Amino acid sequence: MPSAKNISTAKDVELDETAFGAAFHGPLVHESVRAELNARRQGTHSTKTRGNVRGGGAKPWRQKGTGRARAGSSRSPIWTGGGTIFGPQPRSYTFKVNRKEKRVAFRSALSVHAERGTIAVFDAGSFENPATKAAAKLVGDWGVKGSVLVILTEADRNAALSFRNLKQVRAVIPAEGTGVADLIGAANVLASPAAIDELTARANTRRPASPAEGTGGASKTTTPTHPSASPTDGTSEEA
Repeated sequence: MPSAKNISTAKDVELDETAFGAAFHGPLVHESVRAELNARRQGTHSTKTRGNVRGGGAKPWRQKGTGRARAGSSRSPIWTGGGTIFGPQPRSYTFKVNRKEKRVAFRSALSVHAERGTIAVFDAGSFENPATKAAAKLVGDWGVKGSVLVILTEADRNAALSFRNLKQVRAVIPAEGTGVADLIGAANVLASPAAIDELTARANTRRPASPAEGTGGASKTTTPTHPSASPTDGTSEEA
């Protein structure tokens, strides 16, 4: 059973086996990180081609007789002030990852920290007011090296204000918005009990099955029969 240290009480807290004890799946983690990082890109970069650059409508000089190389426009890409060849254009960097693959990658990222012992829990309710000094003491008592990712819930506002200005803290993010890239990029993870519950729920949540999936994907249909199409015994009744 995977566990995490509660640095507030120096006791171990058991973690969900499914969410924090899964096997690491590198390819799916890579795809999820790529999709998340790509989603952060706006894709609004743009350069002007020779058709977009202002000017260059008139031929600089006649075709023959000047001794110079022929030129048709002063905005040719080989001219100073000309257009750009194969420059970046606006585009979408969206990279699709299936829902089940995202969930497997998310469990893999959580399980890596649980296996390495780089995830810990603390009592966020003890921060009745923002206290950076108390937060620094917690991180110092934990005694870890490297960056610390603090994961909290909306109710842990005082704790968020306490941790956000520490030098060792990589970021303070909500549990519902934590991604695979956030978990993989952090050397250590520190979360509140409520955040652990939220991460566990996200790792185990499945899409509810539709009624058709409950019958193996095939639904039984009945063909309505017209009264005149009722079976007969081969004899006809005469009026």
